[in-house]
Amino acid sequence: MRILVTGASGFVGSRLATALEEAGHEVRAMTRRPDRYEGPGTPVAGDVGDEGSLRSALAGCEAAYYLVHSLDDPDFERKDADAARAFARAAAAAGIGRIIYLGGLGQDGDQLSKHLRSRREVERLLGSTGVPVTVLRAGIVVGHGGVSWEMTRQLVAHLPAMVTPRWVSTRTQPIAVADVVRYLVGVLEAPEATGRVFEVGGPEVLTYLQMMIRVAEIQNRHLFVVPVPLLSPQLSSRWLALVTDVDLATGRSLIDSMTNEVVVTDDAIRSVVPFEPMDYDEMVMTALVERARQRRQRAGERRGGWLSRGARR
Repeated sequence: MRILVTGASGFVGSRLATALEEAGHEVRAMTRRPDRYEGPGTPVAGDVGDEGSLRSALAGCEAAYYLVHSLDDPDFERKDADAARAFARAAAAAGIGRIIYLGGLGQDGDQLSKHLRSRREVERLLGSTGVPVTVLRAGIVVGHGGVSWEMTRQLVAHLPAMVTPRWVSTRTQPIAVADVVRYLVGVLEAPEATGRVFEVGGPEVLTYLQMMIRVAEIQNRHLFVVPVPLLSPQLSSRWLALVTDVDLATGRSLIDSMTNEVVVTDDAIRSVVPFEPMDYDEMVMTALVERARQRRQRAGERRGGWLSRGARR
């Protein structure tokens, strides 16, 4: 099957493109700079802000994965809505059989954050032109390079003692990025998943504080935490930007969402794509090992460069 993957160079998209190729599919990797793309699949030019480029990128494809969001932009709600409308129109014009979208967990009856409300609106807009949409809703996705995971890891690494806001007691259901990818590939190959919304998560429900404590324990660190109930979201996001490399706009959006409990209430996905997801400790270890491996690889490349430059002298 020929499939378009938007966000193919991103945290989830790069892994998904690899998995789709391994499953025997023909992958088109949409990027604004195809000449610079070095990942899996065939690069095709496309920009969610340019509907004409989307039609060209989607031409000849049978399905498309939509993995686009603009959390690092203060105006992300409008931008994501405009992008979803354009993609829906382009998908309908190209005759796409199905769109698969990775959204966010959270109960519609709750007072959802701007981030989660935006994810719901994107779900609706992607299906507004009649193309069937399969939605996977996830909470924290754990894996090397993921923003939420890097925030957790860096807080633990940089702050042996931590003053924390109220959101650390909010419950979530983390899932490994490898398991998200298995679900994304699995629903493509399951006709009964067409047009449905699924909730995905790992086997454990944890608070953000419990997650940080577990990360510290796995790395043989001690984490001393003092909750401060009155620490505002604005102050929290500035604090986050100070001690991690998460930018202020993204940090504010994430922290706003951390006031919402994001827990799986319907596990129907388990019967459509049956497997046992990783537990939290395993997903953390996997992320840490991948980070260490990439750091060693980069260090080796730097040493190789120094040696080759030295040989030329």
